[in-house]
Amino acid sequence: MAATPDELFALLDRLGIEHSTVQHPPIFTVEEGRPWHDRIPGLHCKSLFIKDRRGGIWLVVMPAHKRADLARLERILAAPRFSFARPELLQEVLELTPGSVTPFGLINDRQRRVTVVLDQQMLDAAWVNFHPLHNAASTTVRSGDLLRFVRALGYDPIIVQPPVREELANEDR
Repeated sequence: MAATPDELFALLDRLGIEHSTVQHPPIFTVEEGRPWHDRIPGLHCKSLFIKDRRGGIWLVVMPAHKRADLARLERILAAPRFSFARPELLQEVLELTPGSVTPFGLINDRQRRVTVVLDQQMLDAAWVNFHPLHNAASTTVRSGDLLRFVRALGYDPIIVQPPVREELANEDR
């Protein structure tokens, strides 16, 4: 059975992780979330649930303003051909629905099937924001505490500077 937001918050409390949550209408895309970026302090992030050709499952977590270049990311991680995973696999592994993908969903990956990739720029930010297992709220934690949360669940995340598509990267500066 999937963890609830209250169970997530209880785990954050047990780990001594300061957190705050703001309720908002459901947000399914980065673009839909932009109006909230000024209202919720911290770096807004996105999580990409992807799979590789051999069946490996990856969660790539990065600033929301970046657009990942999956082909270059494959080369950096020595992974065979990435594609976005189907909603059914997302539900099976993280017990989340599209639009709600979050590193907090790792709480539901009981078999530790996911390889976690964290963006260095995101970790350099003081505060970061993610959905708390559903997309009708955003939870803010310190970036170092996100790393501590991921490690407390038994993951050894890969920290990289994911390549971005230059045209979008230049627009967002």
